[in-house]
Amino acid sequence: MDNYDSLDLDAAGFAPGELTAERLALLTLDEAHDLLRLLQATAGEDGPLSPEADRWAQELAARIPPGS
Repeated sequence: MDNYDSLDLDAAGFAPGELTAERLALLTLDEAHDLLRLLQATAGEDGPLSPEADRWAQELAARIPPGS
């Protein structure tokens, strides 16, 4: 799917924004490192999501202790 104009986000069952932030705070350290590796891998590709993945990888890396 190239665009998301036809998605009905209200019907998708997403948690409200205020709950999303709370849920992110509950990531385990291992989960945070897994997510960081995924974001770094996506950022390393030459795709449309690479810049955004790189930005999020930097944000996450700044907030979690170094992994093993």
